[in-house]
Amino acid sequence: MAETTMTGTTVKELMAELAQLEDTRAREVNERHGDDHGVNLGKLRAIAKRLKTQQELAYQLWATGDTAARLLALLVCRPKAFSRDELDAMLREALAPKVQDWLVNYVVKKSPHAEELRVAWLADPDPLVASAGWALTSDRVVKAPQGLDLAGLLDVVEAEMKDAPDRLQWAMNTCLAQIGIGHPEHRSRALEIGERLQVLKDYPTPPGCTSPFAPAWINEMVRRQGAL
Repeated sequence: MAETTMTGTTVKELMAELAQLEDTRAREVNERHGDDHGVNLGKLRAIAKRLKTQQELAYQLWATGDTAARLLALLVCRPKAFSRDELDAMLREALAPKVQDWLVNYVVKKSPHAEELRVAWLADPDPLVASAGWALTSDRVVKAPQGLDLAGLLDVVEAEMKDAPDRLQWAMNTCLAQIGIGHPEHRSRALEIGERLQVLKDYPTPPGCTSPFAPAWINEMVRRQGAL
């Protein structure tokens, strides 16, 4: 692979630029969320805007293994250019939560392989991989629920969410809430599951923000819909 990008910037120069953007306080905040980088995401997006779409560069940045570089890679890549196996491998390498989040939301959701990966990841024994499957499922619950077994998804949430690892639990809880918000026929059961399991009930929520506790989340969003 050639190291020079179409803008004349080398990967080595980009890594140096990212290093210069490193901020100690930003790193401290990010590390509390499991992300090992200290680059302001607004500045990272500005670099991506300058570079524009460059798939070859995205491969090179991803290959560095550096979290900030991988985030940049996800901003300059061409989502539909990745094969199914490439996306699967990338997810399994994406240990930082922000990298996984951007990979799923900015790349996989735009890929022609999204549905195949959703089904495969949902059943994966690795909880980090499964959490990506649940994130894609939540997206389908909202945008394209036709063909989904919503009652079956609630069965799994009811049986497994309480004891799931944090990131998987969060993703399952999001799916629970989205089913309750968007599908009135399942709302009472979604509310009952949330109330009984009490997952994220005590999650610290800033003033003016909606709690991630599913019953509070569902009721608030339904209230807003009714107010429109």
